[in-house]
Amino acid sequence: MSKYNVLVVDDDADIREAIEIYLRSEEITVLKAENGLEALKTLEEKEVHLMILDIMMPKLDGIQATFKIRESSNIPILMLSAKTEDTDKIVGLNVGADDYMTKPFNPLELIARVKSQLRRYTNLGTYAASTDELQVRGLVLNKKAKTVTVDGEQVKVTPTEYKILELLMEHKGRVFSIDEIYEKVWGDPAFHPENTVAVHVRRIREKIEINPKEPKYLKVVWGIGYKMEK
Repeated sequence: MSKYNVLVVDDDADIREAIEIYLRSEEITVLKAENGLEALKTLEEKEVHLMILDIMMPKLDGIQATFKIRESSNIPILMLSAKTEDTDKIVGLNVGADDYMTKPFNPLELIARVKSQLRRYTNLGTYAASTDELQVRGLVLNKKAKTVTVDGEQVKVTPTEYKILELLMEHKGRVFSIDEIYEKVWGDPAFHPENTVAVHVRRIREKIEINPKEPKYLKVVWGIGYKMEK
């Protein structure tokens, strides 16, 4: 039985079939969708460990689909496009893609990049929904033991600080507004929660950052909120 499910999203049936043949040779299960809307529906119904996503598609293109996916998921996204301009690559990576290939592509290179992303996803903590640990480089949160360590050293955090870290680490790279953090962590409607959240974030930084004024883990996105750096 395959360990991984890869979702291939392309409006060209021949490309979908070709990629399926390549990946099945590596004992990877392939799910397929014709456009971004079908991809989002598949993500809701199936467990997906990586997505190969074409940019130019009808109904919902790859850029728009990536925006939607990154609202709730950190699965690796490998973008495909017939275009070769650097601007397409930059846009794709900026909206949240992890890698980029242009068509036509070398099947061996595609397989190598897919396997590399899957290893990173499962070994470095982003595949955390079904594991007991969340990890961002030296920062590790153990959901079973309810502990937080930095470079192997345990740090003491309050339950609220723990919940904030857990929320941000489960969605690395996603920016949460102050209202979102308050409502998800405190469980109450947000009513001017700026100071409350800011105080907790400052305390967390003092515990996990070498230099809280130049954080490498918990970053502020000015005018929007906070995120855990990938």
